[in-house]
Amino acid sequence: MSAYSEGAAMAAADVPAIEFRHVSKDYDGKPALDDVSLAIARGEFVCVIGSSGGGKTTLLKMVNGLIEPSSGDVLVEGRNVREQDLIQLRRNIGYAIQGSVLFPHMTVEQNIAYVPSLWNGNDRARTRKAVRRWMGIVGLDDELLGRYPAELSGGQQQRVGIARALAASPEILLMDEPFGAVDEITREQLQAELKRIHGETGITVMFVTHDIEEALRLATRVAVVDGGCVQQYAAPDELAEAPATDFVRHLVAGR
Repeated sequence: MSAYSEGAAMAAADVPAIEFRHVSKDYDGKPALDDVSLAIARGEFVCVIGSSGGGKTTLLKMVNGLIEPSSGDVLVEGRNVREQDLIQLRRNIGYAIQGSVLFPHMTVEQNIAYVPSLWNGNDRARTRKAVRRWMGIVGLDDELLGRYPAELSGGQQQRVGIARALAASPEILLMDEPFGAVDEITREQLQAELKRIHGETGITVMFVTHDIEEALRLATRVAVVDGGCVQQYAAPDELAEAPATDFVRHLVAGR
């Protein structure tokens, strides 16, 4: 590799996977986000936590263009979201939300294959291989492939939702309180699965939660958001041991 190529590769590696630059968002004149600047490095697992209505989901949905900032810029892999083809952008970003929201008229295989099939066209063998790979990674048996969402447990549905979000092998995965609708035992199992998947794939994860224990357990870094501002952005140990504001202190103390 030439010196130029090595330098270009190093420069690319330094570009954050996701970056918010002085981002604000108003709804009917009321601020949901206020001058937020935040950079998420490639391969990080960032949990975004805070009070209800504090701006967590608004921040997340700006990454794939579901919400547009009133001011400021959101960059994905160094490119401004405003300047990208949103359909193309979303095909390259996994997205999983609470309850998984599977297509009820499609089987498990069809649900997971939905995005890969957009890429692979008529290459059914390639799509089928991708589906089975992610089925195995999220801990689902192939015998479930022909079942419909209504025939699955809540935990199985959520695993299918995660597999579908990952099936196109995206470099970024957005998750909005994905485990909020399952029981505690299943929730802990899914957390362990997701942490393992992150370790195996090195994917960049942005994960919204209202549960501080979940955030401290999963994250490599935690962003505490309240009142539309980032109160603290730190590793879990630092957050727990040295809270930066009263809000963070109360959040950690309430564990």
